[in-house]
This record gives sequence, C-alpha cells and structure tokens, in this order.
Amino acid sequence: MSISVAYVTYEDLDGFDDEKEIALAAWAEEGITGRIVRWDDPSVDWASFDAVVVRSVWDYVARREEFLAWARRVEAVTRLANPAAVLERNTDKTYLRDLPVPSIPTSWVEPGRDADLPVLDEYVVKPAISAGARDTIRTVDREKAGAHAALLAAEGRTAMVQPYLDMVEAEGETSLLYFGGRLSHTVRRNPMLAGGTAAPDADNARADLRTPEPDQVALAERVLAEFPGVLYARVDMVRLPDGSPALIEIELAEPYLFLRYAPDAAANLARALREWVSPA
Repeated sequence: MSISVAYVTYEDLDGFDDEKEIALAAWAEEGITGRIVRWDDPSVDWASFDAVVVRSVWDYVARREEFLAWARRVEAVTRLANPAAVLERNTDKTYLRDLPVPSIPTSWVEPGRDADLPVLDEYVVKPAISAGARDTIRTVDREKAGAHAALLAAEGRTAMVQPYLDMVEAEGETSLLYFGGRLSHTVRRNPMLAGGTAAPDADNARADLRTPEPDQVALAERVLAEFPGVLYARVDMVRLPDGSPALIEIELAEPYLFLRYAPDAAANLARALREWVSPA
C-alpha cells in the first residue's frame, strides 16, 4: 500500500533545492508517493497526506510566526516531520544556551541591551533567527561587530557574537547527517563566510564526504538525545583551538542534507521515512 507524503518547500519551487527529485525517487522505491507542495499554499488539504515532511522552507525567517502557526495546524491533522515543537525551538538559536554540550562561546545581545562585546581577534555576529548566514558578518573590527549587534537588537532581534575560529578554514565545518536516529553520512562543508560576508547559496552546498572521528560522533549523539523522535537532523560542528569538537548548531527545520554526496544517503532518508510513517 502506497504512502502519501508531502515534500514541503516554499514559493521558489524550482529554485535552489536540488534535492527534491533524488529524494522523491528514493521515496518511490520505498513505496512512498511524494508530492512537492508549498507550505503556504492555501489550496492544500494537509489531512489528505499520511505525513508532511518539511524540507526547503527557506523563506520562514521573515515569516516565522506564520510558519510555526502553519506547522501546528498541520500537526493537528497528520504527522509532521519534524514536529512543530521542534521547529519552534530549533528556528531560534537561543536553544544553544540550553544544551548541555560544548558549543562555540557566544555572547548574546538581547533587544534593549547594550552590545558590550568581549575582546576577540575576529568576530562573527549574526541574528539568533536566521538561515543561510543571512545578516551575518565576520570582522576583526570590534566597533563594527558591536554596531552590527546593536543594529540587530534595535530591530528586535537577539544577536549572537562569537569568535571566528581558524579551524573553520583549516578543517572546515563538519556536518553529521542523521535519518531516523541513525548516522547516514558525514560531510566537510566549505566555510559559510568568505571575506566577511555570507558565501553564495551554491557555495554553501559544496562539501566533501569524510569519516567522522569518534569524538565527533559522541558529541552529535549527545545533541540528538535532546531532540528525540526527529526524522532528520544535521549536526554542524567545528574543532576548538584545543582540538575538542564543539557544536555550531543542530539543523532540524530546513537543512540541506547533501543527499547527492553519499551513494546511500537518499535511500537512508527514504527508509527512515517509511519506518517513521509506518512503525513496525
């Protein structure tokens, strides 16, 4: 019996999401009929699907409350991956303050607070609610970093101020991809910031397969334990100057999954989806 699942994207159906077709082909191999739909399409009957999988909803940042309200409505009538509560928590990076794992040291500049920054060799400043390195800068200028943090705070946004780590250039960001709680594949990603600004989206998706080190897997699984029951997760990390791994973030809302980079990646996602929709 075929399973009907919505593959949820945004208005730019033919845009940057180059994983749609490979994902749907793998779903079909598992007896899953996938349909590509926009999350904000008012004509969609979400209850007609056995499950709804959020994928490339890359416009949610400017419409977060609307998006979360949609997620709660969908979850009331069918299964939603990832769950609405997870989407709400994960789309605001202040969740990093609550995780009992090593992460990049961060100073938080809340709306209405002064941007009193630590002294660092180089700064990365970004909003807590963002995607694809939007509104993110990298600079050695403490005054410029403070001004950007103050600007974000003045707009009612929480700013994150972090040290730029040289290991990002030397080793890159390591992303561990999990489907159904199982490690599928691991990639080394290009730095998201080049010359102080966000790299183009196409560059952000370039990566190389790698074998994760045991300490990286251990960190990823500690993080995943904080989010039980998710269908997919991408755990992004980097090594600190002392060599220990530290979490950058866990992507549970709309991560690029690098399905084309590992031979079994799309099949792993499809199998996890089948098990999630129809548990034994």
